[in-house]
Amino acid sequence: MASPAPNAASADRETSSAYRGRLAPSPTGYLHVGHVRTFWTAFQRAREAGGTLVMRMEDLDPDRCRPVYAEAALDDLRWLGIRWQEGPDNNGPNKGGPFGPYVQSKRSSIYLDVWRKLLRTGRLFPCRCSRKDLAVVLDAPHGGAQTQQSGGKSDSDDSKLNDNPDHEPDQEPDDEPLYPGTCRLFMGGTPQLPGPTASEFEDPGGTNWRFRVPDGEVVEFVDVNLGPQRFVAGRDFGDFVVWRRDGVPSYQLACVADDAAMRITEVVRGADLLKSTARQILLYRALGINPPDWYHCRLVVDHNGRRLAKRHDSLSLRALRQRGLTPMNILSADLPIEI
Repeated sequence: MASPAPNAASADRETSSAYRGRLAPSPTGYLHVGHVRTFWTAFQRAREAGGTLVMRMEDLDPDRCRPVYAEAALDDLRWLGIRWQEGPDNNGPNKGGPFGPYVQSKRSSIYLDVWRKLLRTGRLFPCRCSRKDLAVVLDAPHGGAQTQQSGGKSDSDDSKLNDNPDHEPDQEPDDEPLYPGTCRLFMGGTPQLPGPTASEFEDPGGTNWRFRVPDGEVVEFVDVNLGPQRFVAGRDFGDFVVWRRDGVPSYQLACVADDAAMRITEVVRGADLLKSTARQILLYRALGINPPDWYHCRLVVDHNGRRLAKRHDSLSLRALRQRGLTPMNILSADLPIEI
């Protein structure tokens, strides 16, 4: 798959282009082979472009993120030969940078600012529905009709409703069932101009906030690796959570806010996030910001055809290192790839 890891001196050379890529591990477990291939691709693309690679630790899940996993991710990626020019490291040549802090749990003011901008242009509405409430609606005999009224039938046969899709251990953001529109009319769809109405919601409070997708709007983009992609808002995905009732911004909002603030020009990540890219493009449009380019890597699967997850301890980078494998062994491994 890849050439042997370069030495640190060549990887840490001064950048010479406007290209800005990023590594964005979530410290909810040890990195596995799938992560390695994606991060190696991000590293190689930044290196070949003569650009900058940013390390950002996405530690917004308070229940699952652990400092030990964050330290392990930095250590494992350095061991592979991956180098970055900006990041949260406490020591070494990669400390800090102009767009820090590089740890999401320390960037709450940035996320609040984006939330307020979306609110004041009428893009958001508060959702008081619990998972149980939404599951009852979707399981009801006419649940499909209610879903159709809010923008189309769900293409997911997963009956598990997920208020917080970005923080569910075994469910990806793209698997979120279509929201049935229960609370959609709460704010009437009108812009929230400065004044008493807007000041009522100066912070998200203890509720979920959803982005009101423009039903029928087509989201098209050309993925650098996988080619043309097309999604229809309200049909392929519905109103999605951007802020959780426990005070945490969703993956969708935080990712857009950070990539924009850090001036990322290309996002390299797994193909399981293609639909999330469509959601995020809508956020970019709502904020009046040009999105980055996208490069989605094909997924690594196990011998049963299931995509790898952090629960696959035997294929974690930490376990493979302990078994004596070298970076070249891991990067050139003949593992099955999802087509």
